Amino acid sequence: MSETEKAILAGGCFWCTEAVFKPVKGVKGVVSGYIGGETENPSYHEVCSGTTGHAEAVEITFDPEVVSYDTLLDVFFATHDPTQVNRQGNDVGTQYRSGVFTLSEEQAAAARAAIERAGDIWSSDIVTEVTEAGTFHAGEDYHQDYFANNPYQPYCQAVIAPKVAKARQKYAHLLA
Repeated sequence: MSETEKAILAGGCFWCTEAVFKPVKGVKGVVSGYIGGETENPSYHEVCSGTTGHAEAVEITFDPEVVSYDTLLDVFFATHDPTQVNRQGNDVGTQYRSGVFTLSEEQAAAARAAIERAGDIWSSDIVTEVTEAGTFHAGEDYHQDYFANNPYQPYCQAVIAPKVAKARQKYAHLLA
């Protein structure tokens, strides 16, 4: 059995990011949570206030023998808008910023290379931060598997479902 690795990515709403990565072959788990802020053990309410410095993010556990970190980064940059500062669509605030929170210098170098590759698909400058990961705080239970558990909720229908459909079409070869 191969060893797993982790990737921590912030691409706006963590419900969207989680839903994109859950079905990818080699992904063993995705946890929605918070990273990059100052508040110890932040709550969703605190993070949504925009005062904690945290970003909504996902921690992805993956098998690098099945899916590479580079591939995960390419999916990440193609499935959210890394050119928007502190927002994704109508979700506005520092908690919705685009970020790659790295766990090693190798991940940091891979993130910088992925930004270069992503420059070919985006017409505006990429503003994604590449930051050494601090403590990742898992979100409350009701945030986990949110899209799967609430597919008919209006936000899920209007925002997450189209994003997931686009990802499934573009990355069908990566899906389990």
